[in-house]
Amino acid sequence: MEELLGLVCSPHSPWAALEGSSAEDRFLRQLAIQNPLMLKDTFFYSYFRSLQVVDKQVSLVDKDLLKFSKLEELVLSANQIKEIDAINLPPTLKVLELYGNSISSMECLCVRPPPCLQHLGLGQNKLLGPSQSLYLTARHWPHLVSLDLGFNDLTDLQRMMSNLSTLQHLRLLVLQGNPLALVPYYRGFTIDSLARLCALDDITVSPSENHQFRGLSHSGGSLAPEAQFVVTIGNVRGILDTSVLDPEQGPQGPFITYSYYVTYDFVEDEEDEGNVYEGVLAEIVKPTPSVEQLGDEIPAEVITEEAVDRVESVPTTTSRSADMEESVASGESMPLPRSAEELAKLRPRINPLLCPSPGTVLFSTVRKPWADVIHCNYEMQHTLRDLVPLKAFLLAGTTVTIVEEKILSWPVGPPPFDSPLSKGKGEKNKKEKGKKGKDGNSKAAAKREKETTKEQKGSKKKRELPKELRQDPPILRVLGSGLVALEPLLMGEPLVSTVCNFGVIRTMESDRLTFFRDSKTKKAKKVGETRKSKTTFSAVSEYESHYQPEPLTVEVQIQLKQCRSAEEALQVLAM
Repeated sequence: MEELLGLVCSPHSPWAALEGSSAEDRFLRQLAIQNPLMLKDTFFYSYFRSLQVVDKQVSLVDKDLLKFSKLEELVLSANQIKEIDAINLPPTLKVLELYGNSISSMECLCVRPPPCLQHLGLGQNKLLGPSQSLYLTARHWPHLVSLDLGFNDLTDLQRMMSNLSTLQHLRLLVLQGNPLALVPYYRGFTIDSLARLCALDDITVSPSENHQFRGLSHSGGSLAPEAQFVVTIGNVRGILDTSVLDPEQGPQGPFITYSYYVTYDFVEDEEDEGNVYEGVLAEIVKPTPSVEQLGDEIPAEVITEEAVDRVESVPTTTSRSADMEESVASGESMPLPRSAEELAKLRPRINPLLCPSPGTVLFSTVRKPWADVIHCNYEMQHTLRDLVPLKAFLLAGTTVTIVEEKILSWPVGPPPFDSPLSKGKGEKNKKEKGKKGKDGNSKAAAKREKETTKEQKGSKKKRELPKELRQDPPILRVLGSGLVALEPLLMGEPLVSTVCNFGVIRTMESDRLTFFRDSKTKKAKKVGETRKSKTTFSAVSEYESHYQPEPLTVEVQIQLKQCRSAEEALQVLAM
């Protein structure tokens, strides 16, 4: 017997207990050697106080569980249980954990719940609807001390607190991860409603909190069930200055302008009629077809005459834009595609990165010209009443995208030129004015002639840039795009602050051209041409020797508003 016991207890034995085994497991192994006749069904069922069956694909709890006559702890987490009949649960249970299952209602648990249960864990399930709070009263759980309902889809905070207040022994409560925990007054209202609570969401309830939120529960009927978020987008760095790579603009165009902006998607509130967003430092963007990507997936047969006209009137590819530039420069008309296949190839496809996902709205910062550091200075408040889709959105996260918008503009009329007739009339007028000047006051006539000449020169300079321009549809290019995780906001964190890094998109060549252009602009007024060029050359050489490309980054902050006192909650209500 001693040798057998040694085989069971030795860590090198193939009969040794597995790592992490309980003291009960080790005792049973020794008992099987010392007194094997005791190991009968009746002994097993009366011996176990705790039973853990985790991640074993359990879907049904039957009446055989009642054979465990002294079972106090039952853990059936991470299984496939949709409902559990409380009649099959041993009445001696004090701890019941059903985390990570598919339970959608507590009704099945309340038929005949264990009368002495002290802890109930139903986190990470699918509890949904205000009716679930009806099953959380002292009538069903008279001795409940700890309750975990985290990460379900519970929404009605006021009704939940009204029923939980009947649980006189409740001291520990977890509700984070539910949509109801996103409202600004959630913690204060819960603490004031449950005066005996010791910890909420694993954070101890302090006496100061009890004092700060005193009386807030009496205003429950007037508190709006809505969540408030503030999205802030700061500086954008590392953008490639594409304009330095473009050819010089001629008098006949195209005149190219670049602007840059940041987009992000946020959940759309279906209960907000009209989806009106006020205090606009933002702009709700409707996706523009990106000419960078061609859509040949649309069959040519479905292209209507109206679509053909639209495609024919708008250049949709880079090569087509280049052909148009050449044709305009030469004064020729642009040949239009004739076959349906050509039109199908030219039909633009919307860039998926510039489209909001279903149920969300795409927001954009104000378009700004290129700079080494673009200060977006963007702030937008989102107030949402439909909390269940909001929770799903926070679990998925938001996509932040930096976009370059390129617009080609063309003169509306023909380029200005001086006709021989106008030139002849000008010379004739000069002769007449000169003649009059000789007959009268020659000095005054000469002065008037000089002013007229200046005006004509000024008008010629003005005519070099056309006043009216025709703009092509914007060409959009995604410079960087990435996902910002928002799940910490569900975990109780009030703020998600990050710097999205999309890698280096600048090149030595483009940065050198940008640096040379900026240096030339700064020193043109101060230094002579020869000295200026030498200084710029040495500066560029020094710049290249210390060149370190800066990655494309954007600063993003998303804050969940939370009230820190009853007064602050009432102020939010008044606003």
